[in-house]
Amino acid sequence: MTTVLIPTDFSNNAMHAIKYAIQLYKCERTNFYFLHAYADEVYGPFKKNGSKSIEEQKEITRIKVNQSLKKTIDELTKKYHNPKHSFEAVSSFESLVDAVNDFANQINVDLLIMGTQGQTANKKLTFGSHTVQVFKYVSCPVLAIPENYEYQQPKKILFPTDYMLPYKRRELKLLNILATEFKSEIHCLYISDFEDLSHRQIDNKRFLQESLPDAYLFNERTPVKNKGEAIMEYILEKDINLLVMVNARHSFLEDMLYRSTVDDIGLHPKIPFLVMQNLTR
Repeated sequence: MTTVLIPTDFSNNAMHAIKYAIQLYKCERTNFYFLHAYADEVYGPFKKNGSKSIEEQKEITRIKVNQSLKKTIDELTKKYHNPKHSFEAVSSFESLVDAVNDFANQINVDLLIMGTQGQTANKKLTFGSHTVQVFKYVSCPVLAIPENYEYQQPKKILFPTDYMLPYKRRELKLLNILATEFKSEIHCLYISDFEDLSHRQIDNKRFLQESLPDAYLFNERTPVKNKGEAIMEYILEKDINLLVMVNARHSFLEDMLYRSTVDDIGLHPKIPFLVMQNLTR
């Protein structure tokens, strides 16, 4: 059974991600956990409101959050009658990243799904600050869903890679399961001016192929230019439904998340974006 964790701030963006998740896994036995972390909500008002103790503010917020989570699950249960799915609520007095990591380790989460923006959505930014923090610091794969993306089966998946990473077998298994379910093409895009690969790259490429036995694999190469723009061009040209990247030391994605911003680097995916983690936490 697949275990999916969905952080929610009860915004339209969060509900859109929930609906995508339910459609993505409609044929699989899946446990969905809806998580709301509320530490920031307690400490924020507490600084401004001296009439209540922090414990009072914490209890008020906990009750409100649990009511909202129950309402969300009741609405989803009425709308979706899928015997393969179960819904559970989780509230946590922690920051979002800490709550996600604690719970992901506790129940062995297969995938985290969330919106690219939250309640305070800035339309000028591709990803909200919470989404970027989750990309950077959580220990499980993260699938981010753009607010205006209408669900499509992930029939065409783009996986930009330089073949330098020793991929994690578990995370490639997740990708292979998706490819099996939807009979997907996976386009491995190598952005380089050189066709020849080193022995290390050849080994990693072979491991990648062996770990994705049920996918239709395509190996492509494009010359070096702005990597973000190269990825965006390929998405449009091939009508890609899902972008997959690996967050690892000295990777393009790490550079995007740590040293630059998503928008400066030219990566503006309007499609679901799966970030697989390859970092030691």
